[in-house]
Amino acid sequence: MTWVVATEAEHAVEAGVTGGFWVDTAGIMLVLPLIAFLLILAVGKRMKYHGAEIAIGALAINSLWGTVLFVMNMTEGVLAQKTFEIARIGSDLVFELGWAVDGLSIMMYFLVNVVGLIVFIYAVGYMKDDIRVDWFFAAFSLFAGSMLILVGAPNLIQLIIGWEGVGLASYFLIGFYWEDMANVNAGNKAFMVNKVADVGLILGAIILGLAIGTFDFFDMSTAAFDHSEPLGAVAVVGGALLFFGAMGKSAQFPLHIWLPDAMAGPTPVSALMHAATMVTAGVYLMGRVFPLFEYLASDIRPWMV
Repeated sequence: MTWVVATEAEHAVEAGVTGGFWVDTAGIMLVLPLIAFLLILAVGKRMKYHGAEIAIGALAINSLWGTVLFVMNMTEGVLAQKTFEIARIGSDLVFELGWAVDGLSIMMYFLVNVVGLIVFIYAVGYMKDDIRVDWFFAAFSLFAGSMLILVGAPNLIQLIIGWEGVGLASYFLIGFYWEDMANVNAGNKAFMVNKVADVGLILGAIILGLAIGTFDFFDMSTAAFDHSEPLGAVAVVGGALLFFGAMGKSAQFPLHIWLPDAMAGPTPVSALMHAATMVTAGVYLMGRVFPLFEYLASDIRPWMV
């Protein structure tokens, strides 16, 4: 397990804002919606609102957490990362899970949780007397939880785990009314288009991870700041593949064709997907690895429009 702390501003160093309860335990935010997903599957049918209580409760706690971190970052400045080693290849290449708490991730914690909570509350009335309400809120929780795993990722491996979770949940939700074949086709279309893009993301992550010797975003940024010449061509190829992966999630041309069909799912699905989660994932990825494009793969930047 490693605990890495840095600061975004000089006043953060002076104030000693390096953690505290809300930062040290921020990983709870990432798993709460996933726990809600499992609980709804187990007991949702026996509850008054078919598990919506559990889903909303998880997002309410997370919204409080995200708001506190947002205020802390605005007033004091915080940059922290906690990781746990899961596996190792050789002596250098390490697979880790954990969570990052910095300006970019905090903004997304706040956005995903607060907007998600509003949409979850709206969905209670919208889905009243509908079919499979418990499954809807279970898949909704999986969607939110996967997005938080993605935006809280300290490395490309965990980001891909959350990325694929978001894709799976979107498949469940877009094709929610599977009695109608058109809805099934819409879900399949969204899933398959994103899988094509995901090939680029995974290949780009492998190329960059092997070349740099790490999947950690902080270490990748350090390599970019060092202007490592041997990484120049590799960074361009890896960066291009990452951008291709982002094009799928953010529905950029020519991989935009799945997004109109996403309206096949219940309206709250479209609201959450368009406002705070799936289509912002690609933009988030580009923001997280931007030092790579700034210093090593600048040839890709004119295409990032």
